[in-house]
Amino acid sequence: MTTVTEDSELAGLRDALGLLKDREQVAQRLLESSAKHSFDPDKELDWDAPVEDGKWFWPPELVSLYDTPLWRRMSEEQRMDLARHEAASLASLGIWFEIILMQLLVRHIYDKSVTSAHVRYALTEIADECRHSMMFARMIEKGGAPTYPVTKLNHNLARVLKTVSTTPGSFACTLLGEEILDWMQRLTFPDERVQTVVRGVTRIHVVEEARHVRYAREELRRQMVTAPRWERELTRVSSGEAARVFSIAFVNPQVYTNVGLDRREALAQVKASGHRREVMQSGAKRLTDFLDDIGVLRGAGRRLWKSSGLLA
Repeated sequence: MTTVTEDSELAGLRDALGLLKDREQVAQRLLESSAKHSFDPDKELDWDAPVEDGKWFWPPELVSLYDTPLWRRMSEEQRMDLARHEAASLASLGIWFEIILMQLLVRHIYDKSVTSAHVRYALTEIADECRHSMMFARMIEKGGAPTYPVTKLNHNLARVLKTVSTTPGSFACTLLGEEILDWMQRLTFPDERVQTVVRGVTRIHVVEEARHVRYAREELRRQMVTAPRWERELTRVSSGEAARVFSIAFVNPQVYTNVGLDRREALAQVKASGHRREVMQSGAKRLTDFLDDIGVLRGAGRRLWKSSGLLA
């Protein structure tokens, strides 16, 4: 693979997906899209509307215990309560992740031209993520479930990540956090069984995250061509470890206790669930196919991705 410095002329360089796109042109198109399709959740959504009786906070098929023996023993009320808590758990995870992402983006642009479209779009994305984090927090409050922070270990591991992550590693982790949730939210916002406010939150997030995914994908492609070999190898391992942590943290086990279930039994049944494995791998497939194409899923990194359960 050809390696060049970031300041070198990139015209004509390609990866397995084709020619690399001009960074400034990509950013300019994303800025134009942001100007047309950005939302203020405080104004866009009716936060004062009452919670709707008989509606879910998360599609039942996406709830971790769906179609397990334990799920079949649960009452409909308990199933819906679990969905409400899992929605709060995912929103809490999303806020944690977006705060990390904002710091990684700031690091990425720190030494780049402040007048470039690439930097302007990064700042636009940071503004989007600020709104998303506040929106998720309001959704948690609306549902009446508690927040579900990640473990202290994962919280502190993220401190290390924010300090030492390489640029390609940062964008690989960004895509990990964005694309699986995006897949689930694309199933959620058209689902009329789901609370209107949750559908509104997921619709806004899907529209705006599509730009974030494009930005991260294009930059990761560029980095996997231009970064030195050691950095590419580190990206493979760090993204695999991030996938392992992400899959564990995806649903906080406290949700099971809070709805009156035996935590150990619930965790065991989720781990054994073929449906849950299919959901997680389906949610990750578009991402894992992309990472495979551009050379991220190799060696020890690939083995870590497989151990996470996100890669078949």
